[in-house]
This record gives sequence, structure tokens and C-alpha cells, in this order.
Amino acid sequence: MRASIPLVLSIALSCGYAPFGSAQTLLPLQLGAAELHAEYALSYVERARGLMERTELAADRGMLFRFDEVRRNCLWMKNTPLPLSAAFLDEEGVIVDVIDLEPLSIEVRCSQAPARYALEVNRGWFEAQGVRAGDRVTGLPGA
Repeated sequence: MRASIPLVLSIALSCGYAPFGSAQTLLPLQLGAAELHAEYALSYVERARGLMERTELAADRGMLFRFDEVRRNCLWMKNTPLPLSAAFLDEEGVIVDVIDLEPLSIEVRCSQAPARYALEVNRGWFEAQGVRAGDRVTGLPGA
């Protein structure tokens, strides 16, 4: 069992999660007719912390992650009790994949296509707004 702990930690860190930090910057994002205000995880520490330990997320809020590399990037929900959905976006802000994430799960979930960003929201938000793969998110930093 001891040999698997470094492997799990390695996966967790490569996916951008660790048990500390918090995002500060709030960005207005447009997804079709819907507007969302996303915390922007600017630093590695902020990306690592994500929405861990949060017990609520306002209906019009989310968290945006910008990955260092465009590739099949991954997320997990360790220490995150909220049911979330995540959209993976390419460098132009086009949604390449939308997934649902299970609260507190240590399952690593990766994008189906290369992605620069991930946007986490309350589960079902994308569906309720009619947002799906192929749609564009505007207001992204660097896009």
C-alpha cells in the first residue's frame, strides 16, 4: 500500500490539486446567453486548492483553471463535497468536453481532447443553460 501513496499524490499534483490555497480574482464569463462569475485560480497553490472543502457555491459562480500545457488535462474531487460539472476548453475558449464530477471522489477524470482551461460549476448548470461541447466561453484571460 505504501508504494501507491506517492503515485496517488503524483497524480493529484499533476492534476492541479493539493490541500491549500484559495482563488481571489473573480472573472465575468459569457457562455451563450448565460453569464457566470468565476474565481480564477491564478497560482499553482490556488489551482491546487480549487473548490476543496467548500460546502456551497452560488448559482451564478464557478471556478476557472488555466493549465500550463494544452493536453488532456485532468480533475478530481478529493475533499470537495459539492456535486460539480466541469467543462474543458481549448485555447480559444471552445468547450471540448463537459463532465459531471462526484463529490469526494478520488477518481481522476480527464478531458477527451486537449484543453487549456477547465471551468467548474454546480452540477447541472451547463445543461440548465443549454451550454454544451462546441460552444464558446468569452471573457477568458489570455484567450
